[in-house]
Amino acid sequence: MFAQDTLDQIIRRFGFLEARLMEGVAPEDIAALTREYAELKPVVAQIAAYRQALADQRDAIEMRADPEMRALAEDELARLAEALPALEQALRLALLPKDAADARPALIELRPGTGGEEASLFASDLLRMYQRYAEARGWQVQMISFSETELGGLREAVMRIAGEGVFARFKYESGVHRVQRVPVTESGGRIHTSAATVAVLPEAEEVDIDIPASDIRIDTMRASGAGGQHVNTTDSAVRITHLPSGIVVTSAEKSQHQNRAIAMQVLRAKLYDMERQRADAARADARRAQVGSGDRSERIRTYNFPQGRMTDHRINLTLYKLDAVMQGDLDEIIDALTAADQAAKLAEMEA
Repeated sequence: MFAQDTLDQIIRRFGFLEARLMEGVAPEDIAALTREYAELKPVVAQIAAYRQALADQRDAIEMRADPEMRALAEDELARLAEALPALEQALRLALLPKDAADARPALIELRPGTGGEEASLFASDLLRMYQRYAEARGWQVQMISFSETELGGLREAVMRIAGEGVFARFKYESGVHRVQRVPVTESGGRIHTSAATVAVLPEAEEVDIDIPASDIRIDTMRASGAGGQHVNTTDSAVRITHLPSGIVVTSAEKSQHQNRAIAMQVLRAKLYDMERQRADAARADARRAQVGSGDRSERIRTYNFPQGRMTDHRINLTLYKLDAVMQGDLDEIIDALTAADQAAKLAEMEA
């Protein structure tokens, strides 16, 4: 069922990491070793549980030869026959290749799509939905950039969310989110369809992406705002153009120094994500079809307010609890998407 040599190698590697961390390591190596140790720990626990069950099964088979122990052995074998499939499946999942970005913070970009002001209002609703979900899990939410319309809709927002396993939970949200409802601006009671786009990027560090100064053009400009509030301010907004890719990022906070740092942070994330997508595209066709491909032109979900219904089109999941979803109750959706992705990866490995 499992290559025992592979399992032994994992256990030896875990033992090596444990010894290294106990004896002390150079400060620059601590983060990488600790991360790998934490990733392997649950895998080693699953290997141990699986092997213990197999050992118990062998013991029970031997014990069955003793007439006095036969009944006890049969009960034990029945229990193990029921437990072993679940242990095998748990070990298969633990052995799946890990997405190196899963543990990273995430940058979430939201923009209105088709639908005018109603699309902007829906994008604002999605922003609050993600904020509530993150806050309920105790994650840190930082608004990097935010601009809204005169009616309170969202023109554009980028927020950073940090915590344990943030990108792993949010990465399936990239795509087009469609809403069907009667807009507050609609006097005739007609249902409108509009959309908003979500892009979820794993945060990139400087060591991940090297951006030569010759590859970027930095422009400063006066931040625009309502009324005359910016008349007496200096030019503070920053726009950075990455010349090789054509990616443009803008930040318009009050501090020009802060804007440059924010824009570079977003640019690094976009370039890192571009490299990840390029690697994904080079894999098998089956891999591209899996959940979480990151295709942001794909309509992934519909929120139907008159019916109180949310449908995720990638896995044909429909929930009739839209109010709870919009309040940030996303675990059932994310768990189902994660399970679908894991099943697709298992099918690919076993093909």
